[in-house]
Amino acid sequence: MPEFKSNNNIVYCCKYHVIWVVKYRRPVLTQRIEQRLKEILLEVAKGIDVEIIEMEVGDYNHIHLLLSVDPQFGIHKVVKRFKGVTSRYLRKEFPELKSRLPTLWTNSYFVASVGGAPLEIIKQYIDNQKRSR
Repeated sequence: MPEFKSNNNIVYCCKYHVIWVVKYRRPVLTQRIEQRLKEILLEVAKGIDVEIIEMEVGDYNHIHLLLSVDPQFGIHKVVKRFKGVTSRYLRKEFPELKSRLPTLWTNSYFVASVGGAPLEIIKQYIDNQKRSR
């Protein structure tokens, strides 16, 4: 049985697999930067009432997230906020990112709703991203 959430207007269960990539696929998401990226994402998620179910960096150049998002807020706004805030903070805290890249992230991203696949399979896939490096 899916886990339902609600706000003042709706009851929902909207889960998304989201991926976005470092500009030019440069492998800059080192362990230190990865750790800080995850901290920032958790802070931002808390502020906009998004649940990060799973997250992992793959090949030092992209991130996978499994998210539960209020459909009234919208997945596009979530991704835009995540990418904007993480880029700003990471480039400020790690100056080496400024010298190697004009921007941290590409403009695009991948998103898929995950209602069709069992969540455990998606979680396992995201968790295995770290092992593939």
